[in-house]
Amino acid sequence: MGRHSLQRESRLPNSVKGAMVMGAVASATAAMPAVSAMAQTISVPGVGNFDVPIDSSFTQQVKAANQAMADHADFFKAHADQIKGAQKQWAPQLQQPNMPDLAGMFDTQTHNTASDVALSAAKSKIGSEYVWGASGPQNFDCSGLVQWAYKQAGVELPRTSFEQMHVGRPVAYQDLKPGDLVIMSGGGHVAMYAGDGKILQAPQSGETVSYAHLSPDQVDTARRVA
Repeated sequence: MGRHSLQRESRLPNSVKGAMVMGAVASATAAMPAVSAMAQTISVPGVGNFDVPIDSSFTQQVKAANQAMADHADFFKAHADQIKGAQKQWAPQLQQPNMPDLAGMFDTQTHNTASDVALSAAKSKIGSEYVWGASGPQNFDCSGLVQWAYKQAGVELPRTSFEQMHVGRPVAYQDLKPGDLVIMSGGGHVAMYAGDGKILQAPQSGETVSYAHLSPDQVDTARRVA
């Protein structure tokens, strides 16, 4: 099967981007006046509310920001995960004295997906010996490890790598997330993406479940199960 090159880019409207960064970025770069005891609330639809201690002279800007976000509520709700990720990226700059912990607010609830659970299960088997045709719990071949790991997350997958290359939905290499299935060797081998350009796999006879580096030219297809 040919390699997938699906890629989708989402861009915030300029007015919305300006509204979002008005408080956070300006605060981080000291563009705002000295912080007073007052706080203004920024509300991001689908993401949450957070208070930013700012000078009262910025009241109108805060109102404009909230109105812009309300006008694009559907967009924000559809891209809530991306917005949360952007807030985390800014977290180091925002951890100034008297500034709210925005990243902490966005992480008040932690959700473990089936992919997270499956990858954690596979990690628990690092060092297990490769045995062709084995699907756990002590020994595995490549597709046996993947099937067993996802079974621990309550997801039933077919047994072979050739079958597993058709489950879920295709994912481009640059969009891989931990837990995604990576199909190689024309469908003859499957591994789980572990993040940071690495895969977790049951490689071949004589080896054990372990990490390996992944390059784009190794990938025939990648699939997101959950």
